[in-house]
Amino acid sequence: MSRAPLDVLIRRVDPDVPLPSYEHPGDAGADLRTTEPCELAPGERAVLPTGVSVALPEGYAAFVHPRSGLAARCGVALVNAPGTVDAGYRGEIKVIVVNLDPRDSVRFERFDRIAQLVVQQVEKVRFQEVAELPDSARAEGGFGSTGGHAAVGPGPGGHQGGNRYASVVSDREGQ
Repeated sequence: MSRAPLDVLIRRVDPDVPLPSYEHPGDAGADLRTTEPCELAPGERAVLPTGVSVALPEGYAAFVHPRSGLAARCGVALVNAPGTVDAGYRGEIKVIVVNLDPRDSVRFERFDRIAQLVVQQVEKVRFQEVAELPDSARAEGGFGSTGGHAAVGPGPGGHQGGNRYASVVSDREGQ
């Protein structure tokens, strides 16, 4: 069952920028575009303006997600993905991009699609401090505790996994 779309007020900071839009039916993210050209050398990052600001209803937030095509083809990622746009924020949405490609620069032109905006309802919580938390199946199993990757092993069932971290120093020294 489909719900009615949520009305979100939007203001163009740049009068010529296309409004965020969904490329395909069923897409969760609306494409954000940059208003400024930019070239990033390998390893460089930049804050790119999108030319829009929004007024989200109380109880909602917008999350700025990377575009998978840019990541796969160009090595472009977002430094703080997903970026959070709170309901009370009224400034221009900006996107922190980084070029993770080790060899090639990446160039953005005015109005290139650089990220996607996902609007979601968020819960306001009241934190209640306790001396102990209730038990769970996962307990304190953290990073890599479920396995499923060759570096951490098969996971539950007693083989490798757990809270093990690879040492960058050991890797550099060949240990």
